[in-house]
Formats: sequence, C-alpha cells, structure tokens
Amino acid sequence: MSERVKSTENSPAGDAPQPGPAQNDAAGSEEAAPKGRNAKDAVKEAKAGAALPSLGFVGMLRWAWTQLTSMRTALFLLLLLAVAAVPGSLFPQRPANPSVVTQYIKDHPDYGKLLDSLQLYDVYSSAWFSAIYILLFISLIGCVVPRAIAHYKAMRSQPPRTPKRLSRLPEYGTLVVPADAGIPASDAIEDAAALLKKRGYRVEVRHDDGARPSLGAERGFLKEVGNLVFHTSLIGVLVSVAIGGLFGYSGQRILVEGDTFVNTLVGYDQFNPGTNFQSSQLQPYSIQLDKFQATFDRESQGKFGQPIDFTADVTTKENPGAPAKKEVLKVNDPVTLGGTSIYLTGNGYAPVVTVRDGNGNVAMQGPVVAKLQGENYYSSVVIKVPDAKPDQLGFVGFFLPTALVTEQGISFSGDPDLINPQLSLNSFYGDLGLDKGAPQNVFELDVKNLKELNSRNAKAGGITLAPGNTYTLPEGKGSITFDGVKKYVGVDIHHNPGQLSALIFALLAVAGLIVSLYVNRRRVWVRTGTHEDGRTMVEYGLLARGEDHRLAGEAATLRSHLLRKWNLDDDHPETAPSNSSPAGSPEPKKDQ
Repeated sequence: MSERVKSTENSPAGDAPQPGPAQNDAAGSEEAAPKGRNAKDAVKEAKAGAALPSLGFVGMLRWAWTQLTSMRTALFLLLLLAVAAVPGSLFPQRPANPSVVTQYIKDHPDYGKLLDSLQLYDVYSSAWFSAIYILLFISLIGCVVPRAIAHYKAMRSQPPRTPKRLSRLPEYGTLVVPADAGIPASDAIEDAAALLKKRGYRVEVRHDDGARPSLGAERGFLKEVGNLVFHTSLIGVLVSVAIGGLFGYSGQRILVEGDTFVNTLVGYDQFNPGTNFQSSQLQPYSIQLDKFQATFDRESQGKFGQPIDFTADVTTKENPGAPAKKEVLKVNDPVTLGGTSIYLTGNGYAPVVTVRDGNGNVAMQGPVVAKLQGENYYSSVVIKVPDAKPDQLGFVGFFLPTALVTEQGISFSGDPDLINPQLSLNSFYGDLGLDKGAPQNVFELDVKNLKELNSRNAKAGGITLAPGNTYTLPEGKGSITFDGVKKYVGVDIHHNPGQLSALIFALLAVAGLIVSLYVNRRRVWVRTGTHEDGRTMVEYGLLARGEDHRLAGEAATLRSHLLRKWNLDDDHPETAPSNSSPAGSPEPKKDQ
C-alpha cells in the first residue's frame, strides 16, 4: 500500500497509469483492503500524523523579519502611508490652525470628539501614522542592506562558468574562421575577450578548458546599483522629511507698509513649531515692508482689473548689527534670511483710523487690516477699541477701494485700485470680552454682549467715511476718523532643515530609477575550438537577467564586430547565425 501511494504522488499530474501487472496487483490489494479504506485515506492519515517542526521564539522573529524586509511589504507600507495621509486633507489639522479644529469640534459634537480621540486632527504626528512611517523606514533598510551586500559580492565574483550547450541560450550563433587565416582557437578567444572588454564587459578567459578555450563575460551591474540608489534615496527622503518635521517650523505674519517683523516668537501672528523645536533656533533677523505695488490688467476686456503682478520692496537685516539691505519680494520668488524662506502669499488694504473715546482721548490710532471678501478687493473690517472710556467700542463693516452705488442704494467695489475709497461701519459699545483673557478672532466681532450705536436700521444710521472725514458717535461715546489707506502683505515664513537634502535624495531616486529601467544585465559566453581540417570553430551565446528586448541587437552587434575583426563574410553558409535554432536542439557537428 505504501509503495503504491508513493508512486502515485511522484507521478506527473495527468499521466495515465501504466498498464501491466501493477494494475492488477493494485486492484487486488484494494479488494483485500478493509472496506472504505483506499490510498487517499492513507495519505490523509499520514498527513494527520505528521508533526510540523516548531519555529520557536527565534524562528518566529526570523520569519517576522523576513516578512517585514520583503519588497512586497515595503510597497504595501508605502501605499498604506499614502492612504493614511488622506485624513490630513479631509479634516482640519491642529498644528496648522488650532482655532479651526476647536470650532470644528463644536460644530460636530456627535463625532468631533471621536475623531479627536483617533488623532485625526493630528494625522502627521499621530501614533498610527508614525508607526507606519517607522515600519516603512525599517523595511527599506532591511531590504536594501542585504541586497547591497549580495550585489557587492556579485561584482567581486567571476562570471558564471561556461554552459556545456550554448545553443540552449536565447541568442546563439556560430562562426567559422578558415584555416588559412592563421587564427588558432587560443588567439580567437583572446580577440573575443578584447572586443567584449571594449564594450564594457567584465571578462574571464578560461584556457583551462583544454582544446576548447572559452570565456565568460558580464555587464550591466549599474542596473542593480541604480535600484539600490533608488531605494537608498527613498530612505534619505524619509529621513529628511523626519528632520524637517522634528526641527523645522513655519509661521505667518501680516505686514502693513512701514511695519517691521523681527524673527522672535512674539513677532508671529501664527506659529507652528516642529516636535523638537527650540526657540534658540530663531535667528534674530528683521524685515521691513517699505512699499507694496500691485499691477492690474487694464487692457483686456474679459479680465479687466485682474491682478497680474505683485511687488514688495523690503529692507532686511541678518541681525541687529548687520547693515540694511534692500530686496524685492515677489510671488514664487522668496527672500531667504537666517535659514528661512519668506514667501509673499497675500495682500490687501489697511484703512488708517483714529478713534477717540467719550472723554475725548485717543483710544486707538493706526492701520486696521481689512480681510478680502469679494471681487475688486471688497474687504470686511473689524475694529476693537478696548481702551475706550467709559465704554469699550467696537466697529464692524466693509472697505471699498472704489465705491460705487447701485440704483437700489447698494454699495459695491467697482475697481481694485484706490480710486474712490470708502469705509462703511456699524458701531457698538459695551464689554468686548477681551479682559477675560479668552482668545478671539481679530477678524470677527462678537456683538452678543454689546449695544448697537450705528447701523442701517438704527435711528442714527450707518457710518460712511471718505479719507479725511470724521464721524461723531451718538450718546457722546466718541468719534472715528478715516485718516487714509495703507497696503499690507501676508507672508509665510518656513524653516525646513531637511528640505535641501530631501530634494537631493529625490533627484537621486529619479536618477537611480532611470538607470535601473534602461540598463540591462547581460552575460555572454564564447567558446572556440579547432576542427580536424584546421578551421577554427567559434560559438557564442547571450543571456539576459530579466526582460531585455535589446538582447537580439546586442547579439547582432557582437557578431558584426567579430566578423570585422577576422575579415569574415557573413553570407558564407558556415558563418550564418544560428540563434533561430530551437532551444535544446543539438549543436552542429562541426562545433562539437
């Protein structure tokens, strides 16, 4: 029974059983076997009784390490990292704008806190995103290092030994050198070796093969080098991004014409530090906005009034004792100071106002940043005057660079330039809530605890001011004067110590990928021998590692060089290429 089972397992699938006495014996043994018992039952019993060896703790660790460092796992982790980054674009992120996250949780009380517990508002610093990042990092290192060691050994080793039957190779050919050419087999193999060396092959000549010397040649090691450079560069990109996230920072600041920004923590309107940021990293440079100029389209009809260029003239200092330097800040043309890049990201108008309180004292004076809301620089304005006495004052309204009025009495901005500037406001008095220390949005005014003084629907009406005009508030609460208009710019300030290295590694990755795609690993073997009539018989074969559609062209080039070297005619029947012979066909008798 056991012999029959063994022969059944070893026979090829689909083979018909061999006729003869064995069948009769099998039939007889089946009849003699207990009822319901056959060969399949015996196999099942053997499998059930087989004891699998235990991996053990060390074996389990090896298995886990092998799985983690496989290329399949690395690609899966790379895809998983991209998927894990998707929530960062779907939900507001706390490092970018904490107030937006707080408001989002308030607006969505049913699932807002759940998302916070899952760290979906801090995706890029979350535990699960960091775990994927670290596993990908380890996987790439564990994949690259062994491959680099193996490739180093392959580069130092000799080409593989010459196959006995070169005709089995994908590209195969023969040449016959006439006896009167005076080229023995040893000289022919040396000529072939010299030719292959010129073509970049690493060659080993094997004269130890006796009367039939041969050579082995190999080239294309740059393919694996490019592959290793690509994967190593990916590691470099990951490290660079990690360095930028740990030690980098970014911030925003609005600068009105004449204002100066000093690179300190208190100088930022908004600041996003890296995980390991230290305030000592801030270089004490300064930048002053001297003048801002916006150029608008005044020629085309379809895009009339659209901005086409922004230019900010600034004065910079590397440190307090350094000389002042005049520079120009433009869109996509940042100014670099103290290891940071300063980008021009926005602009608008800042009406200059003077507010006097009920006691006649100046409670507030200076430019107020107007937030862009619509076309032609239509902007909202919020003015908070917490120092006014006896009551705090607040104003909310809009600013129009070129004020026009419709037939229905609705004001709008007809042009982005300062042709007819107008400031329209509603006024309030009461407690602004600033004394409680709770943070507030500077572009919003909470009027719940305030009393209205001016508005369209109030008896006193709204406030409409042109430059130089003053309006006296009702009930003796004070006055407001529209002094003029300045321009402002919004700048983004970025410091990323890993940015340059990330760019370099990214370029190296692209270069390595190109090399790995366009360089092919090839092997060539040539064998020579002397026929009994004095002719020198030459055969050659080529093999590629992986897909290589240019291997046939390489074989043709090698053949043409050999023909030219020995002054042979390729039209001679004995010299015709033989790569069309099927794999496994016997070699020609003259080449035996």
